[in-house]
Amino acid sequence: MLLVFGLAGLIWGLGHMTGQPRMARVYALGLLYVAVLALHLILPDGHPLREVTGGEAALWLLLGGFAALIAAYRFGLGKLRARAVAREQAVAPAPQPDKFGAAELERYARHIVLRELGGPGQKRLRAARVLVIGAGGLGSPALLYLAGAGVGTIGVIDDDVVDNANLQRQVIHRDDGIGTPKVFSAEAAMQALNPYVTVRPYKRRLTEEIAAELFAEYDLILDGTDNFATRYLANRVAVAQGKPLVSGALSQWEGQVSVFHPASCGPCYQCIFPQAPAPGLAPSCAEAGVLGPLPGVVGSMMAVETVKLIAEAGAPLRGEMLIYDALWGETRKIGLKRRADCPVCGKGA
Repeated sequence: MLLVFGLAGLIWGLGHMTGQPRMARVYALGLLYVAVLALHLILPDGHPLREVTGGEAALWLLLGGFAALIAAYRFGLGKLRARAVAREQAVAPAPQPDKFGAAELERYARHIVLRELGGPGQKRLRAARVLVIGAGGLGSPALLYLAGAGVGTIGVIDDDVVDNANLQRQVIHRDDGIGTPKVFSAEAAMQALNPYVTVRPYKRRLTEEIAAELFAEYDLILDGTDNFATRYLANRVAVAQGKPLVSGALSQWEGQVSVFHPASCGPCYQCIFPQAPAPGLAPSCAEAGVLGPLPGVVGSMMAVETVKLIAEAGAPLRGEMLIYDALWGETRKIGLKRRADCPVCGKGA
């Protein structure tokens, strides 16, 4: 009898090692059982094959009966479970896109009790589509807070990969993600934070060829880039499509944030910065350095402005720039005016 059990174990182990399906291995054991039972029924008493396989057919008949009972029990249990699931699905109400489930209501409760936001504002957030350019210092906190706030669809475009030097300030990424494309690292963090949002990662640089088509899929654009060419491109396309552009910038200990939306009121980005500064006058973070928590402060401000714009709450920073000086703990706002001769939003545009 031990010989049969050993052979059964060998069949099961070899099937597992070769990747055979579970049912195929079960059928193989069934064939082994039938073969052994046939030996006991055909061969005479005292035959060596009968002796090494248990001696009596009764033992195998009893074992087969137990196996049949277990199989019947499992089959019946599966049928009952499938029937219960079908009944639950028939009784359960159909999902309604305009209503929140109990888990979502609990998740967004602190938003819903805000008088300026409430349920209608949270519904606008869920229906909104926001594109974030850059998953770096500014994009990291903005993406996390937009996902946490329940913005329904969040796109993120970036062609870079996570580097060890990013982790001092780019809080959406992790050490074990070094070498991973930033958009996929950000997507994983956002989905882990809020599975109710849809994240669309684009691992590529924003270019003239794709900008218009990409922006057309979103309601609002966040610019968290660190180069002027992309900023001017994002501004041109956002103005052409009449979409608000939430813009942030960093330099060492200081950050700034503004909302550029000429279709509503105020200037565009190029009204304030008509041309890129000469090389060396505006060094990058890698060249000049940047305080680690500073992008978190400014990126969070960008997320706040985005939520205000979507929920139509308060006064977004249209026609204004908020400047934060982390070294001296000061903030100030300056007014921004539209330029009549702006090549993007002025009369000659």
